[in-house]
Amino acid sequence: MIKKVLLFSLLTFFVQGGCRNESQQPKPKETTQTQTTAENRNDGNQNMSDSSSNKKPNPQSAFYETLNTVLSKRGMSANTVCDGDDVVARRILEEYGAMFLANEVVLVPPVCMFTSEQAVLRFQNQAGPKATNIGGIKIELQSAALNDLLAARAEAQQQGLDITPRGGEAARRNFADTVRLWDSRVKPALAYWQSKGKISSQDAARIRSLPMRDQVREVLELEKQGIYFSTDFSKSILYSVAAPGTSQHLSMLAFDAKEFGNKRVREILARHGWFQTVKSDAPHFTYLGVKESELPSLGLRSVKVGEQVFWVPNVN
Repeated sequence: MIKKVLLFSLLTFFVQGGCRNESQQPKPKETTQTQTTAENRNDGNQNMSDSSSNKKPNPQSAFYETLNTVLSKRGMSANTVCDGDDVVARRILEEYGAMFLANEVVLVPPVCMFTSEQAVLRFQNQAGPKATNIGGIKIELQSAALNDLLAARAEAQQQGLDITPRGGEAARRNFADTVRLWDSRVKPALAYWQSKGKISSQDAARIRSLPMRDQVREVLELEKQGIYFSTDFSKSILYSVAAPGTSQHLSMLAFDAKEFGNKRVREILARHGWFQTVKSDAPHFTYLGVKESELPSLGLRSVKVGEQVFWVPNVN
């Protein structure tokens, strides 16, 4: 039983995003509270260390310990949320799992990976989407998340600034959106690597026909061999899009801000519970609904990349 509980805390979510910023940016250094490391940046994203998928989890880490406590208060159990033996889920949780520490005024997903549009819609209806229009773009988020976003925008406008969506998919998404974004990377990559003789036509056809969860696993296994599925085939697909059914946007707790590069805008969003939690996705903000001073006690650590501060799971 203890083993199952510890395994559970590894895996609560596949995340994010499907909204990576792939514009050219300089190569900054990343600074954590405990160490400084050089991070290579390509097309605005950091390269993922594939060895991370083979690392043993540390169930005594600040993130996992807090995650257990937070989820138990929500009445969520190891067996119903995630398969503790799934290394793919563990890998993605450690990249995107900050969302599961959100204030209890919002609802977090009951599973690591949604597998159908019906399941996503059931969750979204239960979470209670609230809509508004910003700059001609319809935005739908969970009620508390939207209220605090609008409060942040009002504060920004008082200072001569603004907070607006970065495109039509800046907030709520559906399951089909995540599949489409995934396919837009996987299909060209399979054709590319087949043309390079790295994947046979038979294997490419087999991968295309796999059930989605199995396809995700197979793609990440190929990436361990240097066969990458990002747009430029140089890094992991997870720094380009999220796996289908895993995006934080499905949970209506994510917002892509056009003004993400403005330090004052980031500070305003943080004052209203919105934080950058995915290092590979600079425009992406996650609603946690807490004060920034509370984040370390929730098992998150601050990581500075250039001028921006990301709060990520503290799994060390």
